[in-house]
Amino acid sequence: MFKKILIANRGEIALRVMRTCREMGIATVAVYSDADRNALHVRYSDEAYHIGAGPARESYLDYRKILKVARKAKAEAIHPGYGFLSENWAFAQVCQKAGIEFVGPSPAATRLLGDKVAARKTMIAANVPVVPGTEAAVQADEAAAVAARTGYPVLVKAAAGGGGKGIRVVNTPDELEGALRVAASEAKSAFGDESVYIEKYLTSVRHVEVQVIGDKHGNVVALGERECSIQRRHQKLTEESPSVAVDEALRERMQKAAVDGAKAAGYYNAGTVEFLLVNTRLQVEHPVTEWITGRDLVADQIRVAAGEPLGYTQADVVRRGHAIEARITAEDPWNNFLPSLGLVEYVSEPSGPGVRVDSAIYSGGDIPYFYDPMLAKVITWGRDRAQAIERMKRALREYIVVGVQTNIPFHLQLLDDERFLRGDIHTGFLDTEFAMAPADGRDGTDDVALMVAAILSHLKTRQPLAEAYGPTISEGSAWKAAGRSMLMQGRTVRGRGWLRSTI
Repeated sequence: MFKKILIANRGEIALRVMRTCREMGIATVAVYSDADRNALHVRYSDEAYHIGAGPARESYLDYRKILKVARKAKAEAIHPGYGFLSENWAFAQVCQKAGIEFVGPSPAATRLLGDKVAARKTMIAANVPVVPGTEAAVQADEAAAVAARTGYPVLVKAAAGGGGKGIRVVNTPDELEGALRVAASEAKSAFGDESVYIEKYLTSVRHVEVQVIGDKHGNVVALGERECSIQRRHQKLTEESPSVAVDEALRERMQKAAVDGAKAAGYYNAGTVEFLLVNTRLQVEHPVTEWITGRDLVADQIRVAAGEPLGYTQADVVRRGHAIEARITAEDPWNNFLPSLGLVEYVSEPSGPGVRVDSAIYSGGDIPYFYDPMLAKVITWGRDRAQAIERMKRALREYIVVGVQTNIPFHLQLLDDERFLRGDIHTGFLDTEFAMAPADGRDGTDDVALMVAAILSHLKTRQPLAEAYGPTISEGSAWKAAGRSMLMQGRTVRGRGWLRSTI
């Protein structure tokens, strides 16, 4: 087993990996940019090294700098987390040549499955069903014929990368040329590869993925499915497991297809099969699978990277209860999810039965504009879906974030939506069937959040609250009135005042 691992990432996933390393007795090495000098993952690690300026291309995406730090710190392995370098086969190969273990799949598997066109061919050869589409990257001069043959509407998709980037929906031939140009440009910027391909766009469908884990001895196990249909701009916002749309017979078929596909690609370590390709990394939503199976996927990743066998088989995987994850982002759900960046004045995270928070924010911390606006993930578990939802609602109402706007009100409204409660959802649900109710001050905000907002306002302005909001401070009403006034001010007067939001 490794004695020291470098985590080539930041934020909550860096902390997530470090905590498992600490439980396993493995020392951790953090890397950080100028923007992350005071980040929580830097404070938590055993060692930390500066690797460059705030922009990711000058720090977290510069694998030469990261490899140099790994050598200096004498780290035996590098865990990439998700995003950044997690699906970069060249980085995995460089690590391999340097004698440093990459905690992920082999460079060959990463390269194969990182190319969606090649991945499609591999899955088809393994009899894994795929959406109809091209089996090669398309050129602009042949795209019209390919799209006509596939049948509109179609998706123009980047051949490399993931995360919803480089994807455009094309409903008519007139839209094709522009979609090709934009998708290729976005793909080039995000992944350094402008290749795109075309596949049939299926409307009102669900996004259900299967978590797999494999070792270097040929063993591959499926750990159940996750429902990821609540998406905005192809980005997942809420995930749960199991899916209400999957029965045991379908689950068995999906898991077999996922295992067969992973084996066909010579895949080991953690991955997610979405029946189009395998995401060659740890998924953001992996905690919901961990909770219903009792597995620690990061610990499994590390053991697999160290050459150990999984130590369990498919028959040993037992699912229990239901888990839901809400991604908490610094975005304004009443203003088209506009990013809200700056200083976090105060944070109080929820806890209690069946609640887990994976977070990297703290009171007084800064939210830099260089990176994804995700602040934390709240995961709840219940004996059934209804209990998991109620626990999530309770946890979100307890979550206090003052200083930046968050999308917590969105999650609270979603969890009260009758269609979501019935499980009547699809990947276009947020675009076509869901809209935020007006911010009228009755959004489920916890009284504690209101009081915290008011107290911070008082400390900032020194305005006597009793004079402004009434004399009944002892009963708490003045504090609540002050807090709600500040919250509503933050929502209606964008960018003005010191306080922009709490939940």
